Amino acid sequence: MQSPIFNHTVNQTEEHFAAQGAHMLRVNLSRGMDVLARTGSMVAFEGMVEFDAEHQSARQQRSQWATGEVLPLMRCFGQGAVYLANLAQYVHVLDIDHEGLTVDSSYVLALDAHLHWDVVAVESQYGIPGAGAYNLVIAGQGKVAITTSGFPLVMRVSPERYVSADADAVVAWSSSLRVQAQAQTSNRSLWSRRGNTGEGWELSFMGDGHVVVQPSELMPPLNTSFGEQLGGQFRQDGTPGMHQGGAWGPR
Repeated sequence: MQSPIFNHTVNQTEEHFAAQGAHMLRVNLSRGMDVLARTGSMVAFEGMVEFDAEHQSARQQRSQWATGEVLPLMRCFGQGAVYLANLAQYVHVLDIDHEGLTVDSSYVLALDAHLHWDVVAVESQYGIPGAGAYNLVIAGQGKVAITTSGFPLVMRVSPERYVSADADAVVAWSSSLRVQAQAQTSNRSLWSRRGNTGEGWELSFMGDGHVVVQPSELMPPLNTSFGEQLGGQFRQDGTPGMHQGGAWGPR
């Protein structure tokens, strides 16, 4: 049997996290090197690999229940390699160190099991209850794999250079940055979009770090393995186009 499809073979690498093409992640597992992956994201594995539901602390459970920022995880362990993907989205591997990473849970594909994560709030400049976003902050030293819809734009933030981005296009940012949710308004209601521009809430970043922005304000539906209803959600201003399970959906 012959075909160009056989050019897409296994990436034989000893790296812990490695790209298997643009849309798949290969994770090499060994004793003591457990990985937490998005539930249902395994597409293949080699060797003696096992999967188990990941226990969450009472604090994590309360935070997810209160905010709706849910990160469903399974633990992958054993000897071998596991291949992970989510709806053919682009996969990117980041090394987390003292800087830390804040990310929408919808974009997390996998992370080293020893990393710590928790839910944090992004405050609105208006102090309106429910107007802020909830995201995950991942701390420690290790690797995290995130996904994007299309190739992302990484923007540098410095004390001399502030950055703002559409809240639905922001994927992740350095935890050291100061972040504020805002809506540019004139004489219109705060909850209205900006005239006929189609623009609504945005995140403004200040400090020293990086922001990851994807070329899409609408994510593919997630968690299909749970049998959840597919389809878009709505922004808090009532307009459609929210990414599924993201920070700006209704709580």
